Amino acid sequence: MTSLAQFVVTGFTTGATYALVGLGIALIAQVTGVISFAQGEFVMLGGLTFALLEEKGLAAPLAALVAIVLACAVGVVLERLVLPRARAGRTDQTIMLTIGASIVIEGVALVVVGTEPHFARPFTKGSALSVGGVHITPQYVWVVAITAVVLVAMWLLLTRTRVGWAMRATAMDAEAAQLSGISPSRMSLIVFVVAAALGAIGGIVLAPLQSPDAGIGIALGLKGFAAAVIGGLGRPAGAVVGGLALGIVERVAAGYLPGDFSGYSDAIAFALLLLVLLVRPTGLLSALRVERV
Repeated sequence: MTSLAQFVVTGFTTGATYALVGLGIALIAQVTGVISFAQGEFVMLGGLTFALLEEKGLAAPLAALVAIVLACAVGVVLERLVLPRARAGRTDQTIMLTIGASIVIEGVALVVVGTEPHFARPFTKGSALSVGGVHITPQYVWVVAITAVVLVAMWLLLTRTRVGWAMRATAMDAEAAQLSGISPSRMSLIVFVVAAALGAIGGIVLAPLQSPDAGIGIALGLKGFAAAVIGGLGRPAGAVVGGLALGIVERVAAGYLPGDFSGYSDAIAFALLLLVLLVRPTGLLSALRVERV
């Protein structure tokens, strides 16, 4: 039972990052109708930039701010250059465009930074806490706490601000929203910036636990997409639930598999995605009454 609890704690921490990635994908899909497979690159940019700046001696808060701003700037470029072409094409063309954008971002990062991983210091020093035999490092607490704060902030943005109401209106009916004076183009730009910030924050909190490199973006983007689909692609809350569930199932299964198979965490994640698509194609939260965005 102690091992199971340890696997759950570790999986919950990783799942928090998947939740942030999946939430960004779900928001973009709802407001723009485009599924962005480039979302994982924002995690890579955030985590890698944060680690690089920390290695240069920059203070962690300032390094985090620069990393988030850089990811948001790339999000703006992606939205302005790719989205108009994606809207004009078919669904398969849209997917290829976002995958192509992901490859370009990764390629540029590889040229600029190289292939070596970089290391970020934990946010706070201290030894791991032991609770009932379960070891919880301070960084685990930071990951969960920051993710919780970000999710509350997103809820407040979407339900208590004019921008959030405009985003929800655009998600429900873009034409009706435009007739009401809301610019779908502006909402599209805002949601890409928000998604980029979510991904960057996920990369920053994960950097002290998993040394980031330029090649992690595609894998994390796919995990985020799996999280969004598992929870329900049309439901931001579902993406969060899907991310947490994916992280826990992935880690628990990998922990109990024999040594020769314990490295197949990606296969476990996508097997769970396939199972959910077969049993409940609309996602785990499809039975609940929810509203878009």
